[in-house]
Amino acid sequence: MPTPPPTPLRIALLAACTAPVLWGISWIGISEYMPDDRPFLAAALRALPTGLVLLAIVRRLPAGAWWWRTLVLGTLNFGIFFALLSIAAYRVPGGVGATMGAVQPLIIAALGIPLLSILPTRRQIVAGLVGIVGVSMLVLGPDAALDLIGVAAALGAVASMALGVVLSKRWADPDVTPLVSIAWQLTVAGLLLTPAAFIAEGTPPAPTGDTVIAVLFVGLLCTGVGNWLWFVGLSGIPATRASFLTLIAPIVATAMGWALLDQSLSPLQLLGGAVALGSVAAGQGAHARSTVDLTAESPVPPVPLPALSQH
Repeated sequence: MPTPPPTPLRIALLAACTAPVLWGISWIGISEYMPDDRPFLAAALRALPTGLVLLAIVRRLPAGAWWWRTLVLGTLNFGIFFALLSIAAYRVPGGVGATMGAVQPLIIAALGIPLLSILPTRRQIVAGLVGIVGVSMLVLGPDAALDLIGVAAALGAVASMALGVVLSKRWADPDVTPLVSIAWQLTVAGLLLTPAAFIAEGTPPAPTGDTVIAVLFVGLLCTGVGNWLWFVGLSGIPATRASFLTLIAPIVATAMGWALLDQSLSPLQLLGGAVALGSVAAGQGAHARSTVDLTAESPVPPVPLPALSQH
């Protein structure tokens, strides 16, 4: 079976830009509707229902090496990531967690050297450092407290997803679409997180209307659709370039807090948002030097434009 061409650049960029917008919006749903003080349950509610719904749509079983690769990617991209992210959310202010996330472009650039044979440019490294400064200005207030466990959890979550992103590029499989990949990865993560929630947090409370909203909004829309679009984007652009787009998420989260929760923005925060957006633009303009053909990195085949509106 011939390998299809990579996803067109414009579609890949649109998808990769839309994903962090949905992730940023999800913080409203997480803070308002997810169960309090139950990080593993909150993570399981994001993963398992969404994964099962998507599996009912795709109806495809893994084959060959796809079995163990799905286990690894599901654990890294969603299992460990969601669990540590939820722990961090309960222990550190959102601004601190968002700043930890700004480190991801640099981690992906470092991992890309041994795993993808890609050397980051000086411009990409500088843009990554500037992005950390911009997000720090945007989300860190004078009352931001540092909890060592929370900070470690946030950094662990970022490192886990960064490794998952790089391995997704390395383990290219043109026969696996983004939707199928996301369906199985979320299901794997949910099957790991659900027993962890019972062991660590005991019997969960009875479902409420908020639980339903959390599953539909945070799970299906922001997590399911958001990560599907993210993997569509990864199929057409290098991992290092895509990583800068994750800086959009804390910008959107801060803007949503200002628009919906009456959270004020200081001049320093507005300047920080501008600096972070400048870092994203610089990261898109910086092209990595590679010892391999970048078009051969694509882990998934192209997705026709009409498919973007079908799910």
